[in-house]
Amino acid sequence: MTQNIPPKSDLIIVGGGLNGPALALASANAGLSVSLIDSLPKDTRTSDVFDGRGYALSLGSHKLLKAIGLWDRVSAHAQPILDVKVTDGKPGEGPAPFMLEFRDGEIDESPMGYMVEDRFLRQAILDALDAQPRITQVEGLVVAQEVDLHGAKVTLDSGAEIDGRLIVGCDGRKSGTAERAGIKRTGWAYGQTALVCAISHELPHNGAAHQYFLPSGPLAILPLPGNQSSIVWTEKDQMAADIQALSDEDYLAVLRPRFGDFLGEISLAGKRFTYPLNITLANQFTAQRIALVGDAAHGMHPISGQGLNAGLKDVGALTEVLVEAHRRGEDIGREDVLQRYAQWRRFDVASMALMTDSFNKLFSNDNPLLRIARDIGMGVVNSVTGLRRAAIREAAGVNGDVPKLLRGVPL
Repeated sequence: MTQNIPPKSDLIIVGGGLNGPALALASANAGLSVSLIDSLPKDTRTSDVFDGRGYALSLGSHKLLKAIGLWDRVSAHAQPILDVKVTDGKPGEGPAPFMLEFRDGEIDESPMGYMVEDRFLRQAILDALDAQPRITQVEGLVVAQEVDLHGAKVTLDSGAEIDGRLIVGCDGRKSGTAERAGIKRTGWAYGQTALVCAISHELPHNGAAHQYFLPSGPLAILPLPGNQSSIVWTEKDQMAADIQALSDEDYLAVLRPRFGDFLGEISLAGKRFTYPLNITLANQFTAQRIALVGDAAHGMHPISGQGLNAGLKDVGALTEVLVEAHRRGEDIGREDVLQRYAQWRRFDVASMALMTDSFNKLFSNDNPLLRIARDIGMGVVNSVTGLRRAAIREAAGVNGDVPKLLRGVPL
């Protein structure tokens, strides 16, 4: 296909999933020009059909989406998260007596977050991209990249070349941008697989999200609009493969004792997915005229539900750094500019990765001594108001050195 390739852009963003377009919109809205490259044809990126996939967006992510003009396009389809309950347990036995509960209204702003279906968020992104003249959308696969003191260039599989000042890799855990830049990764597999689906249920969820820690791994039940919920259910690899191979009815028969009956009778809604779980961290978030965002920089266990939220925090931080540098007349691809982004995000990401890894190891077992210790620990945090509120603010993405966009402050 013939495409309109710009002569030069401020940013060349590789990856058209969720973080790449969010970064494109945030940057373009603040005056930067962007070439956004997606390897998928545009007409395959969205669907009107409910497939069960959804995202738990923190309060900070909600503010960022509002600031870059996406929230009004999805708000009618968003389900507020009004309560979060964290419990320990075993299949068929019900939850342990101690729990950690985060309730709406315990921090200054509410709700703590929202659930939004994948299909609505992706369509909102495409509509917003089409409406922003500073963004050029390009279809193609990047096969080469070059950087020097003066600029950057990528080459597509079509042979087309795109010039810019900075390349941003938003191309996932197996980032080609990072690999071509010589950035190594550290990580390991967990031997676990996430089974993802959506269910319809008889009783209302009342906006409550549940995280059950079972011996094989966590089970998250996340509220969607109406009497439906998104399920992220972790099992050991072989068990997950065996469950995924079952019929829908047999699949539900395995899920029900883990799920319980608090929402009444359940049935499947949409498709079923599986995702192998691992941790993979880029050893550097930047290189010469290169920056990494989202899973290209850090892929973590979904135990905390912070994958997309961590990526959007990258978006907020990188956009703020680049826009402020641009307004001061600095070269946005210069090493000292990119180091501001890396230093801002590195500690937060390392802390989150350590927390998710430790939580998974602590809870994904049936050791009776560890079970007693973790249940008492949850009970202590739940009973101390200051600790509980600090945990809520962390989960809501409004704790620490938060980028302006995640505070709702325009750039």
